[in-house]
Amino acid sequence: MAAYEEEHTSIPEAEPKEVLRLLLEQHGLKQDDLADCAPQGRISDILNGKREISKDIAKRLARRFHVSAALFL
Repeated sequence: MAAYEEEHTSIPEAEPKEVLRLLLEQHGLKQDDLADCAPQGRISDILNGKREISKDIAKRLARRFHVSAALFL
């Protein structure tokens, strides 16, 4: 089944900030809700394209959302 999915399903590439934006929306969260991952100002800068997501923040976000840190890098 995994081979079929790999061959017939494509996951579109997305910028890390867009992945974060989607996860926030899907979980009904606001930037302030990610204080355990990074300060609100840093989250805002990331979402506005002013900052990249650091490896440390990517790991925290991955734990928070139960996804791979690679989505944010």
